Amino acid sequence: MSRLNAYSPYFLAILRIVTALLFIAHGTSKLFGWPSAGMQPPLMSLFGLAAILELVGGILLVLGLFTRPVAFILAGEMAVAYFMAHSPKDFFPVNNGGESAVLFCFVFLYLIFSGPGAWSIDGQRRTA
Repeated sequence: MSRLNAYSPYFLAILRIVTALLFIAHGTSKLFGWPSAGMQPPLMSLFGLAAILELVGGILLVLGLFTRPVAFILAGEMAVAYFMAHSPKDFFPVNNGGESAVLFCFVFLYLIFSGPGAWSIDGQRRTA
């Protein structure tokens, strides 16, 4: 098992990057209609703010720039999204469509405490 520990920073980076790319897709679908999700909220609305956070925050996470504060903001966004949009429908995430919001929230919470892993601007700034 200790041999696997050497790969931990790289797989943490992969988790950060893949999660961020999926999150960016949520933002671009709301802002630009691509990929089409059948909705384009007004930019100056709570939903529009969420779309901007998803796009900009996702890009910052892909780059590994300001990872911990960005992850903190995005975890909060996902908690608010879950409790405002999903939980009123039903208690269980599988019934209210909130699984992705819960999962994003907890991955972002993990990134707050773990940091960005390998392949990040944050890591390059620390070593420079």
